[in-house]
Amino acid sequence: MVSHDLGPNDMGPNDMGPNELDPEEEREPTYRVQVLDRTVAILEELSKASPGMGLPELCKRVDLHKSTVHRLLTVLEGHRLVDRAPSDGKYRLGLRLFELGSKAVSRLDVRERARPYLHRLAYETGETTHLCIPDQGDVLYLEKVESEHTIRIPSSVGRRHPSHCTAVGKALLACMTEHELDEWVKKHGLRRYTANTYVTPRQLKEHLQTVRRQGFAVDNEEIEEGVKCVGAPVRDYTGKAVASISIAGPAFRMTDDKIRVLANAVLDATSRLSDELGFKDERAQSHAS
Repeated sequence: MVSHDLGPNDMGPNDMGPNELDPEEEREPTYRVQVLDRTVAILEELSKASPGMGLPELCKRVDLHKSTVHRLLTVLEGHRLVDRAPSDGKYRLGLRLFELGSKAVSRLDVRERARPYLHRLAYETGETTHLCIPDQGDVLYLEKVESEHTIRIPSSVGRRHPSHCTAVGKALLACMTEHELDEWVKKHGLRRYTANTYVTPRQLKEHLQTVRRQGFAVDNEEIEEGVKCVGAPVRDYTGKAVASISIAGPAFRMTDDKIRVLANAVLDATSRLSDELGFKDERAQSHAS
């Protein structure tokens, strides 16, 4: 068992010993079920603290008694899920979490996880759906679910398209920094495919500002006349855009008044998939709170 030398601010004379239940615990018959929730809350708070957090502050953040938090920290430290700095006694996340997280990340398969969302999108919208990843300046199509309409957009897994004139590609380009985008344009160029293709850096940058603001990209017959697409990025636990999902259909069905509805469906799918990959949208959390 891991022992602790508590400082004067950690345990006061009125705090209970390690074998006693605080009043809150005595009142809660479901305490043992709630232990896991409380433990996760502690880990969540420590994940926000750099370089660490003292016991009094942590108790305040999770709104729990000092004796309760201390006992949970003792167990977590015994499993190397947290550690305590010898210099100031502050708690921080342990390396065991990194080991477990690395194993979890190695098992994440965006293609496998995306399939249910692609099927749901295709069912709800009636159009063809795609999952793509960035690859050497293009977008590579990893997965698809085709529309059941007689007139639909033909698609094949493994094909490639330029990024600057596809919804999936522009959704990913919009996640780049200005320097990264300049380097991308310099290396890959902006070839024209239709009259609607963005072929100058200024045009593309102005358009990508709109993409960033609204959260989704639209291919308005920019790579092929008569075809429209709506796409949005998928982010992993680091916040990096690792893939994108799109809906593609004939322009006569994907009218301007329908684009917003389709975009909301795509955004819901990419948000849920990103959440599965560990992405935490701080902006959404701040708005919710």
